[in-house]
Amino acid sequence: MIEYVRGTLEELTPTLAVVDCQGVGYGLNISLGTFSAIQGKREVKLFVYEVIREDAFQLWGFATKSERELFLQLTSVSGIGAAMARMILSAFSPAELVEIISMGNDRALKGVKGIGPKAAQRVIVDLKDKILGLDIAPTSTVAQSSVVNQETQQEAVAALTMLGFSPAPSAKVVTKLLSEDPTMPVEQIIKQALKMP
Repeated sequence: MIEYVRGTLEELTPTLAVVDCQGVGYGLNISLGTFSAIQGKREVKLFVYEVIREDAFQLWGFATKSERELFLQLTSVSGIGAAMARMILSAFSPAELVEIISMGNDRALKGVKGIGPKAAQRVIVDLKDKILGLDIAPTSTVAQSSVVNQETQQEAVAALTMLGFSPAPSAKVVTKLLSEDPTMPVEQIIKQALKMP
């Protein structure tokens, strides 16, 4: 089993990343979330899920373990295949998806192309209890905190963007760090973010 691939990003489209690992090019199916997280990077590390069937061998790549775990949970729902799980993960960040499922917001899920009312209900019913065990904070954690916290978040994202990092992935990292410690100062957030893979 392949746990992850680390190497040079040779090709990138919104749905596929080709990573060169010591002369072997791995083509990994990706979501838009992973696309934005690795866009502009030369060296990448993607967590892998393998789909092996008689007629196909596919590799799916994820920027984070939490995205991979949500992908696995989504594909465990009857009627949700790998392509549909990618569509859902392209529409929402892992934190947003956790919040949607935990709040039972089938309306948001129905907004994803190809997801009907029954499929949206199945996702919520099947995963509502399972996602509680995942280490993914819902987006409301930071949204409900103080104005100071929001200012800290904006400053940290702006600083990381000035350092050459993409705004969307930077915002996700800062949100994660602030959900773990809402009192963390800007300097520490930036230091922690720079250490993260």
